Amino acid sequence: MKVLVLGGTAEARDIAESLADEPGFEIMTSLAGRVREPRLPVGGVRVGGFGGAEGLREWLAANAVDALVVATHPFAARISANAAHAAVAAGVPMVAVRRPPWTPQPRDTWHPVASLSEAAQTIPALGQRVFLTVGRQGVADFAALDSTWFLIRAIDPPTGAVPPQHELLLARGPFTTEYETELFWSRRIEVLVTKNSGGEQTSAKLEVARNLGLPVVIVDRPALPAGVATVESAAAAVDWLHSQ
Repeated sequence: MKVLVLGGTAEARDIAESLADEPGFEIMTSLAGRVREPRLPVGGVRVGGFGGAEGLREWLAANAVDALVVATHPFAARISANAAHAAVAAGVPMVAVRRPPWTPQPRDTWHPVASLSEAAQTIPALGQRVFLTVGRQGVADFAALDSTWFLIRAIDPPTGAVPPQHELLLARGPFTTEYETELFWSRRIEVLVTKNSGGEQTSAKLEVARNLGLPVVIVDRPALPAGVATVESAAAAVDWLHSQ
């Protein structure tokens, strides 16, 4: 079975590793190429886009792909939509891996929003020193907040506009509670802004915000296209592949 995994996540790497030595599977993982030094999975790897849904459909057909697994970041809405259209057009079965979202716990003070622009509008009423963890591509939405100080954490530097008052911290998870606590205290953080990515690698910041009684502006996930089959883990995706 030839399998294309749209990757970039820990789940995608786990899928490739699980099937690397299993007879009967040929795994190719595709990375978008937006991170300069990505963590590479085992097995075949391609880097770069496909040219939209039609380009992906053509690639699936040209490479005789038998199954498509979308294991991208939960906020990669465009590639998920393109994958769904391409899979239907090519007649290739597809599943999306979506780890469970974070849910508010007792003592949490969450402010759910639908977009990054709404998050930027919410911040001024909550505090003036913000820990921003929305990825480098989302930083520009906060650039107009000139009276707010930001600690911006990302894997790679932002390429667009940035808030005039900020500190840039380049780092890659996982992060411990102790590490996050030191950041909150040393930068005198008053507000946490994040996307609801789910998973354990970056969840410690939510625990620290809870312990300190700080507000969290959290961006809801975009919906997957209607009709897309989903599983919650890499192991479940491997089981799905075995059933095809």
